[in-house]
Amino acid sequence: MMKQHAIIWPEKYTPGTTDNYCSNEIIVAGLTTEEVWKYLVNPFAWPEYYPNSSDIELVAQDLKTLQLNTRFRFKTFGFPIEAAVTECVPPTKNEAARLAWHGWAEGDEETRLDVLHAWLIEDLPGERVRILTQESQIGKPAQALAKTKPNPMINGHQDWLEGLATAAKQNILNF
Repeated sequence: MMKQHAIIWPEKYTPGTTDNYCSNEIIVAGLTTEEVWKYLVNPFAWPEYYPNSSDIELVAQDLKTLQLNTRFRFKTFGFPIEAAVTECVPPTKNEAARLAWHGWAEGDEETRLDVLHAWLIEDLPGERVRILTQESQIGKPAQALAKTKPNPMINGHQDWLEGLATAAKQNILNF
């Protein structure tokens, strides 16, 4: 029997208690966690494989990749997001890689959006990799997104997963 890892949620963002929640997962043959990880922690690579992201900026200009406590900004789903990395665990043998950030879009009670976006990448038997991303959101914009059909978060994050896997498989940036 195979046991799969799960996202670790801070209480405030527990799925089912927030205004919107989405979960997307793919399992891909022929990739490793390390191959995927380098594309995920390099936010400057995101627009190359996920067009719904743009205007990437790391607050500490000397950084090139996301690390624990890294502050960064980007645009996605039409929102300018300010974010801080809350979990960053690179892949190791027999252990899943984890990346999570708290993100927010400033605004008043009507426009503020507060999210926790988490990723888990793990090697599976048979030379496969599991890529899981989940996001829990709080705020009026999140309530509106939750009612939209089809759900733009589910569809957008699926595009991100598939783009990430394709980029890693094709090694599009020649890391």
